[in-house]
Amino acid sequence: MSGNMGSGIEIDLSHIPLKPVGAKEVRELEIALIIATIFRPDVISEIMDPKEFTTWLDSLAVAAGALARDKAGYTISRIAEELGRSEATIRNHLHGKTKAGKLVRETYDMLKAGKLKLALPIPVESELKMLREKIARLEQVIKEARAELLRIAEKLDVEGGGQSGQAEA
Repeated sequence: MSGNMGSGIEIDLSHIPLKPVGAKEVRELEIALIIATIFRPDVISEIMDPKEFTTWLDSLAVAAGALARDKAGYTISRIAEELGRSEATIRNHLHGKTKAGKLVRETYDMLKAGKLKLALPIPVESELKMLREKIARLEQVIKEARAELLRIAEKLDVEGGGQSGQAEA
């Protein structure tokens, strides 16, 4: 994936089958293509338009489903039937005549070349940093509170020692 997405969770895609065998592997490739394509920086900017969002997601999902099934050796008619789209739509996606088809193919090619790193932009590092700083502040408060308790305990011992000595006399 191009660009630095910052801190987040990196997902290992090396186990994704590029030539899926069976429905389970087709689904794995399909989902990987959908997610990896959606999180590409160039695609994120494209789908930010609320009017286009649903259309984009639907087109990307169909293109990813078509490509995954094509890589498994499914016929155009079977792909169209499974995805509920026309054969022409499936062909257009597979031949890169649609933007979604092009993007999904690019994602597949990056995955195949081992150049696809999927990092979900979840602010884990910034949250960890904030929590570490909070822990450090709390540890300092505890340290200061202990010191104050010791000081008070010593003062009570000194004052208390004098009182108990007076009571015994």
